[in-house]
Amino acid sequence: MKEISAIEVQQLIENGEKLNLIDVREVDEVNAGHIPGITHIPLGLLEFRTHELDKSKAYIMVCRSGGRSGQATQYLQSHGFDVTNMDGGMLSWKGKVE
Repeated sequence: MKEISAIEVQQLIENGEKLNLIDVREVDEVNAGHIPGITHIPLGLLEFRTHELDKSKAYIMVCRSGGRSGQATQYLQSHGFDVTNMDGGMLSWKGKVE
């Protein structure tokens, strides 16, 4: 499984990179604070919403600590997606939050 640190994600965003971030936390967690520009797909709904994703794009999965996003990464990889887990999740995130 590919992984990227929260610091690397923050640097890419600050350098103007357009990233496809998917936050797999629950609604209340996302409402409490999330990375600007994310797509919110709770982990429990991911299998029902994969049709919304484009296999030609790369995705970075985000959760609270990296566990659920790791599960999501493995699931999407097994279905042919280019996906990377953000190691440490939002607990490691020091960038802007909405």
